Amino acid sequence: IAAGQGATCGFGMRGQKARSGRPTRSGFEGGQQPLYRRLPKFVGRPMGPGHSKTVYNVIKLDELNAAEAGSTVNFEGLLENGATTKSKHGIHKIVVGRENFTAKDLTVQAHAFTKTARAAIEANGGKCEVLKATTGEVVAA
Repeated sequence: IAAGQGATCGFGMRGQKARSGRPTRSGFEGGQQPLYRRLPKFVGRPMGPGHSKTVYNVIKLDELNAAEAGSTVNFEGLLENGATTKSKHGIHKIVVGRENFTAKDLTVQAHAFTKTARAAIEANGGKCEVLKATTGEVVAA
């Protein structure tokens, strides 16, 4: 009765919301089909281990054209030279760009290569070195 709420404490005279205890359960919509029952279930959605897609930072072959012949090229070197911009993702993949790949005798280090990018690098006398995703060490040349 205190605190200026009146005799019924702001709950009105009668009704379900005036009774003691929790008035209705969470998600209850007054008899209308609740939202959690109207929406479809995520049945069979792959959520466990092995079902996450690896997102790569994409490096195009055109960005490697400015590199000197016989040098080793990786993302850090391209970032210093200004050939590429900063990346949101920590692992890098070399893909074929729109322009032709003209650099010769490059050793390219990345976490992944597309088949066509690997073929283009090796056709110009270069080598592809695959890096380990966690440590950045050379796994396979």
